Amino acid sequence: MKQLVLASGNPGKLREFAQLLAPLDFEVLPQVAFAIPEVEEPHPSFIENALTKARHASRLSGLPALADDSGLCVEALGGAPGVLSARYAGEPKSDERNNLKLLADLADISDRRAHFYCVLVLVRHADDPQPLIAEGAWHGEMLHAPRGLEGFGYDPLFYLPELGCSSAELPHERKNALSHRGQASARLIERLRSAS
Repeated sequence: MKQLVLASGNPGKLREFAQLLAPLDFEVLPQVAFAIPEVEEPHPSFIENALTKARHASRLSGLPALADDSGLCVEALGGAPGVLSARYAGEPKSDERNNLKLLADLADISDRRAHFYCVLVLVRHADDPQPLIAEGAWHGEMLHAPRGLEGFGYDPLFYLPELGCSSAELPHERKNALSHRGQASARLIERLRSAS
């Protein structure tokens, strides 16, 4: 099996990517297995942050590395919270405080259009001049109050008009098939298949 380091300490992401990449003969290892610390994400775009994380993990592990960066972009807020989605209400990270801040920021706004965005970057080595990049976007609108108990982050506020429910009301498997991360993962798998 080819080893690949995941530039994340999130056990849910590790499980998801391990399952997705197993058919392609990849063993996905978490960066904590190499004592790799999290790297700063100072950039204004998802792609720059994902590339920074992937190069950092590859450089310190000596292995190919996969990183993702994702977040919520609200049209009326100029794309905010964007790359600051996880820390929108400041430190320490808190889904509840982020959701309350977002609801407050949208209180007098009628345009509730928004989308989740994800970019995945895979580098074969730290200085890879041609990283594999895949992205996905999941469009919906923001609710005025949370709905549903599944998911995490902004899922209870993210409404899908075509399905008549929030992301937090979807079963886990259905959400993964439709979501921004699901779309980006499917595109990355296609690129890996065609590259091998």
